[in-house]
Amino acid sequence: MARRSARPRQGASAAVRTVPAAPDGCPCGRSEPYGACCGRYHAGTVTAPTAEALMRSRYSAFVRGDVPYLLRTWHPRTRPELLELEPGMRWTGLEILATSEGSAFHQAGVVEFRASYRGGALHERSRFERVDGAWAYVDGEFPG
Repeated sequence: MARRSARPRQGASAAVRTVPAAPDGCPCGRSEPYGACCGRYHAGTVTAPTAEALMRSRYSAFVRGDVPYLLRTWHPRTRPELLELEPGMRWTGLEILATSEGSAFHQAGVVEFRASYRGGALHERSRFERVDGAWAYVDGEFPG
């Protein structure tokens, strides 16, 4: 999610995977507990193995307000110097709409998703590239 300011903008596998936030699972929608899912990426003990896993972990970081992780996983070429999150923002769910490349065998990938928040949703097609072997968020576009 390419937000550098407080307010989100409105705005290939073809299968739509809806992943509402699980009460006991990770904020990214997986059923695993946070520590076994995105928490291990946030802690820096391992890196996300795919672009989709990085996307999910970045969504969880937005949910949890983990700005250091968001900046650490942003491509150096496009990373903002400062990232401020809106304190009252409530993210409520993530849908992965499509992925293209982004596996352990690729250097780049695209993840299209819809992130819901109280009062709306953000639809983005995010680009990811590897930097020193780790996936990094490059930028995103907002399909019409």
